[in-house]
Amino acid sequence: MARVKRGVTSHRRHKKILELTKGHRGGRSKNIREAKSSLLHAGQYAFAGRKLRKRDMRRLWITQLGIAVKVEGLNYSKFIAGLKAKNILLDRKILADLAVNNPDDFKKIIAEATS
Repeated sequence: MARVKRGVTSHRRHKKILELTKGHRGGRSKNIREAKSSLLHAGQYAFAGRKLRKRDMRRLWITQLGIAVKVEGLNYSKFIAGLKAKNILLDRKILADLAVNNPDDFKKIIAEATS
């Protein structure tokens, strides 16, 4: 049986890891052992960050809605309760977008929710 030299395979694998860790600080982008560890942690942070981004965006939309509704002399919780009572099924993302980009349409929605 022929001898198998594995230098090419491991070099390719190492190269892939070092390419993915390009931009990490210090030895984390140069040393394969540190780079592997850095890559694993980066993946965990990225996973958690995707969840946090959803949370942060929802907080932003609620803040925008609270400010837009306060201008009309209402508070956020009463506005949302009014929407639910009238069975208006717009989510906070759409409502916040309307509040920022189409204030006239948003005022109509407020009037509908409070009437």
